[in-house]
Amino acid sequence: MTIEADELRRTDAYWRAANYLSAGQIYLRDNPLLHEPLRPEHIKPRLLGHWGTSPGLNFCYVHLNRVIRSADLNMIYIIGPGHGGPAAVANAWLEGTYSEVYPHVTRDAAGMARLFLQFSYPGGIPSHVAPETPGSIHEGGELGYSLAHAYGAAFDNPDLVVACIIGDGEAETGPLATSWHSNKFLDPVGDGAVLPILHLNGYKIANPTVPARIPEAELLSLLEGYGHSPIVVAGDDPPTMHRAMAAALDRAIAEIAAIQHRARRDGVTGRPRWPMIVLRTPKGWTGPKEVDGRPVEGTWRAHQVPLPGVRDNPDHLAQLEAWLRSYRPEELFDADGRPNADLLALPPAGQRRMSANPHANGGLLLRELTLPDFRRYAVPVDRPGTTFTEPTRVLGTFLRDVIKANPDTFRLMGPDETASNRLQAVFEATARVWQADRLPTDEHLAPRGRVMEVLSEHLCQGWLEGYLLTGRHGLFNCYEAFIHIVDAMFNQHAKWLEASRKIPWRLPVASFNYLLSSHVWRQDHNGFTHQDPGFLDVVMNKKPEIIRVYLPPDANTLLSVADHCLRSRDYVNVVIAGKQPALNWLPMEQAIPHCARGIGVWEWAGTDDGADPDVVLACAGDIPTLETLAAADLLRRHLPDLRVRVVNVVDLMRLQPDTEHPHGLSDRRFDMLFTTDKPIIFAFHGYPYLIHRLTYRRNGHENIHVRGYKEEGTTTTPFDMVMLNDLDRFHLVMDVIERLPQLGPRATYVHQLMADARLRARAHTREHGADAPEVAEWTWPH
Repeated sequence: MTIEADELRRTDAYWRAANYLSAGQIYLRDNPLLHEPLRPEHIKPRLLGHWGTSPGLNFCYVHLNRVIRSADLNMIYIIGPGHGGPAAVANAWLEGTYSEVYPHVTRDAAGMARLFLQFSYPGGIPSHVAPETPGSIHEGGELGYSLAHAYGAAFDNPDLVVACIIGDGEAETGPLATSWHSNKFLDPVGDGAVLPILHLNGYKIANPTVPARIPEAELLSLLEGYGHSPIVVAGDDPPTMHRAMAAALDRAIAEIAAIQHRARRDGVTGRPRWPMIVLRTPKGWTGPKEVDGRPVEGTWRAHQVPLPGVRDNPDHLAQLEAWLRSYRPEELFDADGRPNADLLALPPAGQRRMSANPHANGGLLLRELTLPDFRRYAVPVDRPGTTFTEPTRVLGTFLRDVIKANPDTFRLMGPDETASNRLQAVFEATARVWQADRLPTDEHLAPRGRVMEVLSEHLCQGWLEGYLLTGRHGLFNCYEAFIHIVDAMFNQHAKWLEASRKIPWRLPVASFNYLLSSHVWRQDHNGFTHQDPGFLDVVMNKKPEIIRVYLPPDANTLLSVADHCLRSRDYVNVVIAGKQPALNWLPMEQAIPHCARGIGVWEWAGTDDGADPDVVLACAGDIPTLETLAAADLLRRHLPDLRVRVVNVVDLMRLQPDTEHPHGLSDRRFDMLFTTDKPIIFAFHGYPYLIHRLTYRRNGHENIHVRGYKEEGTTTTPFDMVMLNDLDRFHLVMDVIERLPQLGPRATYVHQLMADARLRARAHTREHGADAPEVAEWTWPH
């Protein structure tokens, strides 16, 4: 299809308007329509923003609007280039959505002035495409994740097209490079489509970009190798480029429709070759070509603020005015600053506007999960600590039925670890989605599946973020040590949630749920590289309104926690649970209230009988709980007169004061559990200082002695692993004795017994290559 002359004229006018608004946001605080000559006082005192990518983003936006109208597409727009905020905000204002969600930013001169002033301004809006921007699900502050988010949005959205603009600087990142493989997981029957637009403007902040500088044949071969059919649009002459882009998009949309028709109507199987566009334009297109005798347009100098000295340099000020007037704003806006009739008629209407599409405000589409009663999966516990179960294997049966009950709104992500983390029961209900070749020896692979496995934590994280932000649910399971790979992505998502909670028109979305298994204390076989519980420390840096951390000690508490997390909204839930056989401590009727409290005294494990204890043994995590209970058993046997209280922590946030976290305990409640003057020996799953950080304001903080992981590990046995870090039962008993000098000579003898027991345990592992039976097979004897 060839774009008609009148439509070409209106398309170019709309593009000029978006460019004008983008530049105005960077520079102007007053005189938005240039009704008078520019003066220094019309300019912001601090010029912040990124012009270089904006004209290309606006160019894509107006052309996508054209195909939305012509084909009645349901489309959202993801902007990958960092700090592309001016373009997204400009188009949302032109479409009217911005004024609908922010009524004070009206579509007139007064509103335009507010639009300009607020951008990158104290008390205003960020320079990137943030939660405050209507139509966005992708924070543009950190590069590399746009394409993963796009595919996450497309999964299980069969009528959605996700246009994803990828900057050539972003294309240099590792996560983006891997994201091209997402098309091997996109089902043309049950999923929507992703249209990648690789925008090559040649430069990042100060250097050329790799994709823009390699020969075009090499670039196209790379993209074809990823499984795409690239369409090239390149140049700098606006009329020629408008015609070329219109033709390219018409072709791409037709190819997408044909792929989906063949798959959905004709039953054609096999992985399709999806279209994409390679758009090559000058950086800072239509901006100043030269400043102070140096080239700007088409160079790295256009990246941010091409005219930096406009308040103090009359030549720069004059050049800025000439640049802004080159868009002919008097043709685009009436005297009152309203877009003219052609501009108002150009965008799609209602929810077809990309800035108003409900998929970009996923809470509008969110449906409750249908959850089976988790109590049905309970492990029988007649006596605590006498039977063994693999907690995550039990959870797998629950997740299997969650998948059955929610066939198009729940997905399980993981980097090749679903079975390794003992969740393989889910394969009774579904398969791993896989669009690439399959062999007869493969198991649980199918074109449509609810489990998504790829050996890239970045992709798993990005897919699930996109899936959740468009109104669905899911869980990301991962080895604990390697979840660090997505530390920065977690940070970005947590910041998105934090900002979104303050925006009234953004409705809550399902929480991001992490299940971390194969954890530090049971990575004895894989060794030191697999031993790291530090993700908790990263998570705890975020705002308390967003973060929840759970350390269920057994299978039944894990079931209760998982049910709670899947029902929650607008949180990041981190659950740490073991996959190896572990003792069952609580029957379900006790597990539920214990998890609801988040912390509690295990009366059956202690010897204080409701009286003031001599010592408190606290624990958080499955292995710390095991070692604490074993230590309590040793104290019963060797120091029977000692009054011991055992406190188990499931919800780590309960340790904080209630003034610091919504789940925090009051000082009075904390003192009731831990006392204010008795020694507290705290066995913790992670790095010890985190407990001190959470409790430093508490009464008696000086009495807290924490044992946890202290970066000692190797390939060894499970018990030797805890001994290396002084978390073992014998060392916990020694800690108690060392802090209770009143115990007298008897305690000296017990202390020596414990030290000797450690030596015997280590010698046994060295001789037999396994832990001593009295340790490995220990159960609660009382």
